[in-house]
Amino acid sequence: MKQAVISGTGLYTPAQSISNQELVECFNAYVEQFNADNAAAIADGTVTALEPSSVAFIEKASGIKSRYVMEKAGILDPKRMVSRIPERADDELSLQAEICVAAAQQAMDRAGKTAADIDMVLVACSNMQRGYPAMAVEVQSALGIDGYGFDMNVACSSATFGIQQAVAAVQSGQARAVLVLNPEITSGHLNWRDRDSHFIFGDACTAIIVEAEETAKGAHRWAILDTRLKTSFSNNIRNNFGFLNRFDEAGIGQPDKLFRQQGRKVFKDVCPMAAEMIKDTVANAGLEVSQVKRFWLHQANLNMNLLISRLVLGRDAEPGEAPVILDEYANTSSAGSIIAFHKYSDDLPPGELGVICSFGAGYSIGCVVVKRI
Repeated sequence: MKQAVISGTGLYTPAQSISNQELVECFNAYVEQFNADNAAAIADGTVTALEPSSVAFIEKASGIKSRYVMEKAGILDPKRMVSRIPERADDELSLQAEICVAAAQQAMDRAGKTAADIDMVLVACSNMQRGYPAMAVEVQSALGIDGYGFDMNVACSSATFGIQQAVAAVQSGQARAVLVLNPEITSGHLNWRDRDSHFIFGDACTAIIVEAEETAKGAHRWAILDTRLKTSFSNNIRNNFGFLNRFDEAGIGQPDKLFRQQGRKVFKDVCPMAAEMIKDTVANAGLEVSQVKRFWLHQANLNMNLLISRLVLGRDAEPGEAPVILDEYANTSSAGSIIAFHKYSDDLPPGELGVICSFGAGYSIGCVVVKRI
């Protein structure tokens, strides 16, 4: 069986960022106008007044301080609160494919690979720009890669599930090298008018090259020692947007067609599940948790990551053991753990062990144990 390795990663970060202060000012302007427009109905009890948000509330609840987005002016317009991004013609590269190409080129450079070295492209993320043709096939064409590509969605665990699929393709001989891409334009599914979630998400795209160890020659190689995946159905994180919505016009544009969650239930359910998954995956690799130098966790919520680290280690994580990027990037869905890995892995010497772990809607949890080569 071939040893599969991660030989390169890439990151596309949008040029525009929104601070918590900017977000709160827009949200509170919307709340003030809503409450004024509905004053009579609020007074007679038929409409509930909206509560304002605050920077302190956001940072205490999540640890998030800012987020990158594809376009901020539309989001920060209290009368709109959605990005303004024009549609592109069918013969133009689509927006999601464009950010995939940018992240892919960086990963290929770090791995020392060209398009001729890659046989498979996998786009794995929470939301696809369209149903078909597959985003992966468009990216494959844009990069000049022969072979095949396909899309997959396992919400916030799409990247780790994608890594496992890439490992299987390399080990079976189906592909010499696989390009896994996680283009998360989460600003498109976020309800910017929901106080409990308007601050959660940010946009980014990550790229990962997986290939056989015998062909990996770059300076960023990590042997993949084990992968484990788990799903368990839950409605606590849900988005009902889909092509069947047109069957019932009454539901079009309703809040359930955007991201929604029962945050406290998710916290209570997912933290112990993720911690047990990490411990089980490390044990299945024939290792002890004490041997793991670094944990690159899904970047959804700082309090979740602190608790998961504590449950795994039996103590609070030391600085650097579980790097945090969500203060700058917010929750970038499946890209989050890979951003952390991309930014905080090169300092570890050969022989050091780490775990990439994601968790999210589904519920879905994916763990990847890696060793620096």
